[in-house]
Amino acid sequence: MAMERLKVNPAKVNDRPFYHVVKRLFDIVASACGLILLSPLFLFLVIKIRSEDGGPAFYSQERIGKNEKPFKMWKFRSMIVDADKMLDKLEDQNEIDGAMFKIKDDPRITKIGHVIRKYSLDELPQLWNVLIGDMSLVGPRPPLPSEVEEYTDYDKQRLTVMPGCTGLWQVTRRSEADFDEMVWLDIVYINHSGVFEDFKLIVKTVLVMIHPNGAY
Repeated sequence: MAMERLKVNPAKVNDRPFYHVVKRLFDIVASACGLILLSPLFLFLVIKIRSEDGGPAFYSQERIGKNEKPFKMWKFRSMIVDADKMLDKLEDQNEIDGAMFKIKDDPRITKIGHVIRKYSLDELPQLWNVLIGDMSLVGPRPPLPSEVEEYTDYDKQRLTVMPGCTGLWQVTRRSEADFDEMVWLDIVYINHSGVFEDFKLIVKTVLVMIHPNGAY
């Protein structure tokens, strides 16, 4: 995919107080309602994850948010305990070019992990991150600190806004996108973001969760 080099429009980041207020209010209401309504599903997944290997159901990891501010992001654990310690042995199998790591048949993923990752259920605890203001429902995915260390100034443009649980590349290319395409799609989103655009991406995300488009 040939991609032109894009620049984030500063006005889209700093000069729209109405949009940012509405976005934050929606994030608070939607994440609070989601945590309450999905609590039976949370309990079911906690039991399933813990019953497979006895490890913790939740997993937290340091991520980089808006303006390169670090925060702790929460997920349902989909990999074996201490999976991070195996990363060095798998780096030569990375299937994505650039500052990102992903392999299709990752041996660290548990049986229940394959299921919850396919339907993006492992991401649901991030509703807590949205509620407390670390993340938004819609925005660029927050990268690892090690990934940001490899970022160019161009790549860092995706860190000028609040990171999100879902975004443009997740509902279009998802696991098929390489790093450069992900950055490009994030910048496209930032430059075209708005209340209606965010709502469309949330609806598309729900549809993708029902009919997965190739997550792994």
